[in-house]
Amino acid sequence: MANESRPCPCDIGDRFDYGGRGQEVQVGHIKAYVCKPSGSTDKAVIVIHDIFGWQLPNTRYIADMLATNGYIAICPDFFVGQEAWKPSNDWATFNDWVKTRDAGKTDKEVDVVLKYLKDQCSAKKIGVIGFCWGGAAVQHLMLKNPHLKTGVSIYGVISRFEDKHSLLHPTFFIFGEKDDIIPLEQVTLLEQKLKQNCEVDYEVKIYPGQTHGFVHRKREDINPQDKPYIEEGRKDMLNWLNKYL
Repeated sequence: MANESRPCPCDIGDRFDYGGRGQEVQVGHIKAYVCKPSGSTDKAVIVIHDIFGWQLPNTRYIADMLATNGYIAICPDFFVGQEAWKPSNDWATFNDWVKTRDAGKTDKEVDVVLKYLKDQCSAKKIGVIGFCWGGAAVQHLMLKNPHLKTGVSIYGVISRFEDKHSLLHPTFFIFGEKDDIIPLEQVTLLEQKLKQNCEVDYEVKIYPGQTHGFVHRKREDINPQDKPYIEEGRKDMLNWLNKYL
């Protein structure tokens, strides 16, 4: 990694002062934030949070944006009650912390959420998006879960799944050109491996000048030079979901 003392610079950017339009519910053994569109729909998107957890206002903002665009959006607590990372935590302890929160072991929670969406929300077409830690979880799910239609991995750490590239579903990968923890060499290698092994539709897109967290962790009103890329990333995410859901 580029910076061993700060292995995940997810706190770069801003914590939104945002309350959320949805509500918190109990889904099996986990809590979740749910936001529904004004009209009826059978399309839903699971939103997988970053290391700062399911209650981060930034992530709920994205869930609400999905609902505004016609999707049932649900952001479950994939840490299952374990404490989320705090910017004030000692980064020297991060690797030990993340070992107890494996992005590749989200299957049980996803199964519970899928059942909830189908039984309680009448969802038939379900996709998934995720940021950072959640982006890595999306990669895992696109390789394994047959019940999801599509996924968007947003600056998901590639190295956790670098030897696996046989995607089951169309997947869109979003990366920042200047991401400290996902070097462009890794992104190039990912593209090469997908081209060799992947039989479903995929896209890998790099956004110029952008750092880790730009789609949901930067405020466009105080970073005007980043605003077009933040908006483009969100629009691209929605367009991908619209295409495959």
